[in-house]
Amino acid sequence: MGSRRSPLKSAVPSNIVSPVRRCSRTACGRPAVATLTYVYADSTAVLGPLATYAEPHCYDLCAEHSERLTAPRGWEVVRLTDGSAPPRPSGDDLEALANAVREAARPQERAAGGGGNGARGADSTEAGRRGHLRVLRSPEP
Repeated sequence: MGSRRSPLKSAVPSNIVSPVRRCSRTACGRPAVATLTYVYADSTAVLGPLATYAEPHCYDLCAEHSERLTAPRGWEVVRLTDGSAPPRPSGDDLEALANAVREAARPQERAAGGGGNGARGADSTEAGRRGHLRVLRSPEP
C-alpha cells in the first residue's frame, strides 16, 4: 500500500506564497518585523520598521535577528524606531490630563456662579461640561 494524497492537496499548485513575510536569514522561518537596508556610500546599515513591500535589495529580519544585528567594522548601524505604536501613558501623563480637564472647567464655574443656575442648578455636584466630559465638584463634608 503506497502513500495516499488527498485529491485537494494534489490539485493545489505548490507555488502559492504565504502572505506573511519571513526572516531573510538562512534557515530562519520566523515572521519578519524589521527591514535592513545597506547604504554603501555612507558605510551605514539602516534597520527600520518592516517595509510595506519586499524589495530585492533589502532584507527582512525577525525580532531576534534584528536585535542581534551587527555591522562590518567601520560601518555604522542606524536603528529607526517604529512610530506607529503609541507610547503607553505614564502617571505624569494621566495627571496632566486630569489637570487640563480641571483647568478647562474653571471658566465655566465662574460663568455659572455669576449668572442664574439654569438647568445645572438641579444637579449640585456637576460644575461644568465640555463635550461629553463632566466636571464634578467634590462632595463637601
